[in-house]
Amino acid sequence: MAHFTQGGELAQARRPQTAAQRFGVIERPDLSFTPAVAKETEHLYERVKAFIPAIEWPVFAPYIHAINRIKKERGAVILAHNYQTPEIFHCVADIKGDSLQLARDATRVDAEIIVQCGVHFMAETSKLLNPQKTVLIPDSRAGCSLSESITGADVRALKVRYPGVPVVTYVNTSADVKAETDICCTSSNAVAVVDSFESDTVLCIPDEYLAMNVAKQTKKKILTWQGHCEVHERFTADELMEYKAADPSIEIVAHPECHPSVLAVSDYAGSTSGMIDYVKTKRPGRVLLVTECSMASNIQAEVPDVDFVKPCNLCPHMKRITLPKILDSLLFMTEEVTVDAAIADRARLAVERMINLKH
Repeated sequence: MAHFTQGGELAQARRPQTAAQRFGVIERPDLSFTPAVAKETEHLYERVKAFIPAIEWPVFAPYIHAINRIKKERGAVILAHNYQTPEIFHCVADIKGDSLQLARDATRVDAEIIVQCGVHFMAETSKLLNPQKTVLIPDSRAGCSLSESITGADVRALKVRYPGVPVVTYVNTSADVKAETDICCTSSNAVAVVDSFESDTVLCIPDEYLAMNVAKQTKKKILTWQGHCEVHERFTADELMEYKAADPSIEIVAHPECHPSVLAVSDYAGSTSGMIDYVKTKRPGRVLLVTECSMASNIQAEVPDVDFVKPCNLCPHMKRITLPKILDSLLFMTEEVTVDAAIADRARLAVERMINLKH
């Protein structure tokens, strides 16, 4: 039934306000490289001078200066994944880490606004764990080949095919997929999550290689899905052995999203945070990180005594996030990430079960 105002006009249903309407729009700042900007950003350039030539800094510095000023005006916090470029990771980010670490750390800050410098599923996870906060992503087209390899409908079909089999889903998935899941996992806790079930069979989806690597560390029967990360699947054992043959002193540090044959020829295999801890703790003379190559640059800024060999597979989705887009996101409060409430409640439960799992 239609509802009318006293004036006889049809009352329109109130639409939710956009982030721009809630917080307002800020006028674009001057982006000139002035002496003042140079002085106020020189300490930041020290962090990245090994990767950004001095001649290029006048292009980056005005954006960095503006972003750091406006995020304070907004009361915003910037989250940056380890695969972001050094000028983002070291010069504007407030919280850095892997996807789950970023979302968890964001729950501990008072900021009303979260700017997620990562891919879309990461922004969704931040929203799931921070439902009352405004979550922005500078480019909503920043997707993920692994996340896009499976849908909620696919998971429902798997549950029909394998009734009663627990579903463990990698956090690198959409909220729609998480909502159909018993529990989420990360690359660092996948074995513990799988072993937490009494069932002798477990669905471990969607990363086929992660599941295959988990299968080598558990007595459970692991059912897989043919999803892959387009960065990690390009590495091969033959390629890595050529590096080793050229210099036997190189230590190979690999991510478990790589094929098991890659892990078999590696000196260490672990999650993003595990790889970083290994390099910082062991301080190998030369190291080859088998992962997205911006991560090597970001770590090298903190351990300049380590020589990084960079085969350099870039994630095209992560590289959609740039300083100009971060600035626009803060100025115009775009692009806001929302998750349907019916999906969010179930997806959040799967993530929280993982967080609360004792292992």
